[in-house]
This record gives sequence, C-alpha cells and structure tokens, in this order.
Amino acid sequence: MDIQVQSFAVAHLRRRPAVVETGGFVAGFIPGTDNPYLNYATPLPGAEPTERDVAALIRVFRERGLLPRLEFAPQAAPAVEAVLRAAGFADEAVHAYLVCTPRTLTLPRSSDRIRVRTPQTDEEFAALDAALAEAFGGVFPPSAEGAARLRRTQESGGAVRFVPDPEGGVAGGASCSPAAEGTAELSGVGTRPACRGRGIAAAVTAALTEAMFSQGAGSVWLEYSGEGSRRVYERVGYRPHGTRLYVSLPPTAPAPPAPPTGPARSGG
Repeated sequence: MDIQVQSFAVAHLRRRPAVVETGGFVAGFIPGTDNPYLNYATPLPGAEPTERDVAALIRVFRERGLLPRLEFAPQAAPAVEAVLRAAGFADEAVHAYLVCTPRTLTLPRSSDRIRVRTPQTDEEFAALDAALAEAFGGVFPPSAEGAARLRRTQESGGAVRFVPDPEGGVAGGASCSPAAEGTAELSGVGTRPACRGRGIAAAVTAALTEAMFSQGAGSVWLEYSGEGSRRVYERVGYRPHGTRLYVSLPPTAPAPPAPPTGPARSGG
C-alpha cells in the first residue's frame, strides 16, 4: 500500500497548474499563493536521489520564493530521507495513514439520522469552506479560492460532502480527491466546534468513501490528527497501513551551489 499511496501522491501533484520534475522528484505549484501546504514536492517511488538532485530541487523552490518542502511515504522511497536530512531538511510531522476498502467499509448507525449533502451552489461551497476554516482554527482562512478548490475537486472526479446545521449554515464536511493509481485521498474532515459530538465526521467520512467506491476506487486513505479522530475512522472501516513524512528546509539553511546539470523539466 505504501507504493500505491506514494504513486497517488505523484499523480496528485502532476495535476497542479505548474509542475517541475527533476532528479526523481515531482514538485507541484499553485501560482498566486505561497502556502507551503499547497506548494510542495514528493519523490517517485523507489527514487534514489543524489545530493546534486536535492540541490536542484531546492533551487526550484527558491527561484519561486517558496519554502522547499516535501510530503511522502518514506517506506516507498527508502533512499530519500537520508539525503534530504543531509541537505538540512527537518521534520514538520510524521502522520500515520489509514486505508479503507469496500470490504472493510462500515456505515455508522447514526448516518441514517444525519443528512449528508453534496454542495451545488456557490453559496454552499463558500459556506462549507468557512465551516472547515472554523473547524481547523483558521489555519486556512475562508476565501473565494478555497471555495473554488472545493468545487474543482467535485467537478474533476472527486467528491465533496457536507452536513447542514439545523440552525443555518454548515455544521461540517470534507472532500475526497479524484482517484489515481486505484486509490483516493480523503482529507479535511472538519466539524464546527459547536456541532461536535453528533456523529457528523463519521457520517461524512462514510458518505465520501462510499461515493468513491461507487466511482471505481479500490481504496480510500486518510491521515488522522489524534486518537479521537482515529477511532471515528476505524469505526467506519479504516485500518492502519503506514506513515507519511513531512519535511521542509528551514529558511536559515544555506543555499546549495548550482548543479552543473541542465535545467529541470517543467510541465503544465
């Protein structure tokens, strides 16, 4: 599963509006934002980069004024972590990921009492974006671009779901990427603080997972942020499978020398 998840990460970044591939790495960028969680790189499965390859990758980020940053499943590219650390990359986080298959999916009993909907209008996408921003403490402030990303996810073969708040607005929701390499990533499961404890996260997770299976995905994977959320996902049928590593190069790290090789290949 590590290889499949890492292959998905590569395919996911290749969907970015701006893509650079160099030395066994794929870097994906979204022009107009310097958000490091939206601009990052990942290695190809089994990549064995050299110091020169890493130096070239760092330059790709610094030429754009961005933080050099990677997300990847280290078990799928065992040679990568050591060479990144030698270049000065430091841990941001290590997240375990869980996987659900059609065989393990379990619909929660509470889901039949919770109305899960698919957003259709600009107002619904904006309300969901605002609810998720509140759920995650403002890490991603609500914005027109955030709402547009949710719509693009829905329209490009992924899935987006939300639960209305009986008192108005959106109580919580999440999205799932379009499938690639036979799997899809479910992310951003969030519930507004005032609406927690009602089974919303489980209902949304189950609905999205079931939707992706109906579209042909062989599995869906996600990362969790704490033991409480892990238990929610495991009740829906998600099972532990591996870890993903997040690393970045501190801004104070010295710039690497320009490699004597040709320029990195860039794509759209």
